[in-house]
Amino acid sequence: MKTTVKNLENKEIGQIDLLDAVFGVTPRRDILTRMVNWQLAKRRSGNHKTKGISDISGTTAKPWAQKGTGRARQGSLRSPQFRKGAVIFGPVVRDHAHDLPKKVRRLALCMALASKHKEGKLIVLDTAKADTHKTKALIAKFTKLGLSSALIIDGANLDPNFAKAARNIPHIDVLPEQGANVYDILRRDVLVLTKNAVEQLQERLK
Repeated sequence: MKTTVKNLENKEIGQIDLLDAVFGVTPRRDILTRMVNWQLAKRRSGNHKTKGISDISGTTAKPWAQKGTGRARQGSLRSPQFRKGAVIFGPVVRDHAHDLPKKVRRLALCMALASKHKEGKLIVLDTAKADTHKTKALIAKFTKLGLSSALIIDGANLDPNFAKAARNIPHIDVLPEQGANVYDILRRDVLVLTKNAVEQLQERLK
């Protein structure tokens, strides 16, 4: 299938072929959900922790005699029922990442790309380059393209001026092709790919 190629002035300058194996797959909500959960779980720091009884500093002596005091028996002042005591079954430092097959991850990325194409929210640009690093000039071009929430994916090497100009614009993200991922594609309204990015993604995912 073919789609229109535009420039930053929102003028049509040609067409490009999109592979059915990448942009023509049928999106499945369950696959996309698994992929997003995998991404978010993998990036969690997992450094939350509470102190168990072995982590509490304090005496190890038995507080009082087992019998004869009229009080409940106790074995440690560091137990959770006492002030400044331990926490039972609290969180510990751990890795939240889980496994997801590589084929499922590849399929999910294809589905994310295909979903934007099917919704009519895919724009293919000739190039993503700017003459200056000033944000104001780039905002004017994005206004012509109707972009207010977009992920822009270029080839392996981003144009420095374009990347600098775009990074101060709210709800606009710029990534190189190797950084393309399901979560960032779905969290923005429009997906913008350069011709170079389309070719590299298709070569990688076909």
